[in-house]
Amino acid sequence: MKKILLMCCFLMGISALSYAQGGRMRRSPEEMAKGLQTQLKLTDDQTTKITAIYKDQATKMDSVRTAANGDRSAMRGAMAPLRKATDDKVKAVLTPEQATAYDAWMKERMDRMRQGGGGGGSQN
Repeated sequence: MKKILLMCCFLMGISALSYAQGGRMRRSPEEMAKGLQTQLKLTDDQTTKITAIYKDQATKMDSVRTAANGDRSAMRGAMAPLRKATDDKVKAVLTPEQATAYDAWMKERMDRMRQGGGGGGSQN
C-alpha cells in the first residue's frame, strides 16, 4: 500500500514539474475559436471567420518562433504586433456587444497571466 501511495505522489510531482516547465500544449486555432464561440455566443459564420484569423496568426507566430531560434525577447517584440493585428481582425467580425465582452474577457485573461495563473482557455 505504501508503495502505491509513494508511486502516486511521485507521478503527481513529475506532472506538476512538467506543467511548471511549460509542459502545457498550445491550443489549436479551432479550439480557440470554439472557446470564443462559447464565451461570446458567436454565430457559425463568425466562428468560421475567427478560426481562419487564428490559423493565419498561428502560421505567422510559428515563423517568428523559428526565426527567433529560442530568443524570447526577439519573439516577444515580434509577436506583440501580430497579437494586436489578430485582436483587431477578431473585433471586426464581432458585434459591438460581443467586442465589448471580448475586451473584458481579454483584460481578465491578461490580469490572470500577470498574476501567474495562466491565461489559456475559455474559462467560464
